Amino acid sequence: MSNDLRARITDALKEAMKAKDAARLGTLRLINAAIKDQDIALRVDGKSVGDPEILAILGKMVKQRQESARAYEEGGRLELAERELAEVKVIEDFLPAQLSEKEAEAAVAAAIKDVGAESIRDMGRVMGVLKGKYTGQMDFGAVGPIVKARLG
Repeated sequence: MSNDLRARITDALKEAMKAKDAARLGTLRLINAAIKDQDIALRVDGKSVGDPEILAILGKMVKQRQESARAYEEGGRLELAERELAEVKVIEDFLPAQLSEKEAEAAVAAAIKDVGAESIRDMGRVMGVLKGKYTGQMDFGAVGPIVKARLG
């Protein structure tokens, strides 16, 4: 299992320490903590966290912060919303570029063809292929309805 992403995060953490960038450092420490939590959870099975799992963790962290920022904005707490969005930017530095809507639709079409999906019952298999290939590159919450529309 490649740990290139873990090494990049560790290097960024060291750079943030040297630069005394407290905000970036805090976010990077949160990322490391989330990865270590997952490592501990997988240790029981003798596994460790690789790049695909790290991408999933980062994607989840981005989603959580975007939801928090929206809640803060609605509550008039703009300084807290800005802090959450700043954390999103730091986390996104480690995520691959997001697919455009057109690219996501092409990926869905290819996954449906690969799986030989014919009905809505095949949606789980299609989503499994997409998650395997595009973790961190697409919002699966937004892609689900596209898959459903194609199969339905």
